[in-house]
Amino acid sequence: MNVSERSSTISYAIRDVVEYARKLESKGDSILKLNIGDPLKFDFTTPEPMVDAIIKAARDNFNGYEDSLGNTELRRVIAERESKNNGKIYLEDVVITSGVTEGVNLVFGATLEPGDEVLIPGPGYPTYTAYATFFGATPVPYRTIEEENWDIDVQDLKSKITERTKCIVIINPNNPTGATYSKKNLKEILDIAIEHDLFIISDEIYDRITFDDSFVSPASMTDEVPIMTFNGISKIYLAPGWRVGYIAFYNWDTLSDIKEGIMKELRARIAANSICQMGAIEAYKSCEKYVVEMVSKLKHRSEYAYKRLNEIPGISTTKPMGGLYIFPKVELENRWKDDKAFVYDFLKMKKVLLVHGSGFCPIYGKDHFRSVFLPQIETMEEAFSRLEDFMKNKK
Repeated sequence: MNVSERSSTISYAIRDVVEYARKLESKGDSILKLNIGDPLKFDFTTPEPMVDAIIKAARDNFNGYEDSLGNTELRRVIAERESKNNGKIYLEDVVITSGVTEGVNLVFGATLEPGDEVLIPGPGYPTYTAYATFFGATPVPYRTIEEENWDIDVQDLKSKITERTKCIVIINPNNPTGATYSKKNLKEILDIAIEHDLFIISDEIYDRITFDDSFVSPASMTDEVPIMTFNGISKIYLAPGWRVGYIAFYNWDTLSDIKEGIMKELRARIAANSICQMGAIEAYKSCEKYVVEMVSKLKHRSEYAYKRLNEIPGISTTKPMGGLYIFPKVELENRWKDDKAFVYDFLKMKKVLLVHGSGFCPIYGKDHFRSVFLPQIETMEEAFSRLEDFMKNKK
């Protein structure tokens, strides 16, 4: 029996490189890991009120199936949050997913046919490319401009629209570049969506982790374009393993059949985790101070990473405006075939785990790597000192 053709298309660079690191660890090597955006792998902890809430829920026997669309109170709280920040929506415009990744799966499953095209930022989070391909569509990367702090090249995006284009994906703040997109460019993209009858997916999982108040949600700028906003508690509220995300629907009156298709998928997969949704309610109601503390710490660490990496010969980087990541460019010259070879060689020689930039887009991510700035500064200093030595001595 053979594996399905669909599954053979799946590739996920962020996890793939980990397999090689595990082989080194099995031989006794200790690896400094700057590869994955899980704050709990470092010196961050889930807010205590959230933990208390799920313990109480479990003890109160709140352990059965939740509603397929999500806990009603959680959906209400999220609708209030979104309405305050981005534009009025109601409880029925919010559904709960098992993380943003399930949201991607559900939305692409309800909207894409073989041969459709999806515009995805390059570089961008690889799950969008993986699931678009899985459903038989073609992911089409649009350029973001490194020299403009990775803001969107609107003309490039527009030039790639065809009669097969179904939607535009926006990841803001961006993973892996740390960019936040300008209001001007977002407005132009909304105009393009109207002109070509496209809907927008706006991934805003890092919306509160910004360092200069530059974040703008597309949903706050239009009452015409159908937008699905993805968000959740994984990053902002330090609970990635709880797998609680949501989709907020804006301006979907004319596309109610697609919305209903997603509802059918939600019912078919039963429900998201019941007790973790109780923790999410507590997050949105009472854990703001934890977010403020985390962002302050991350801003300091991002500034250190930006300064230190730019001191290394052969490495240059833009300054992250939000998120958990920095995306430096590396001068490969004749020393490495490509950025993937660079990352694997650095891992082998210096025992530091990064992610190759081409894993986020083979066109616009090449010759780069992604690092988190989640670790304490002492850990980053050790990792970047090894990188400096590696760059200076690799012939």
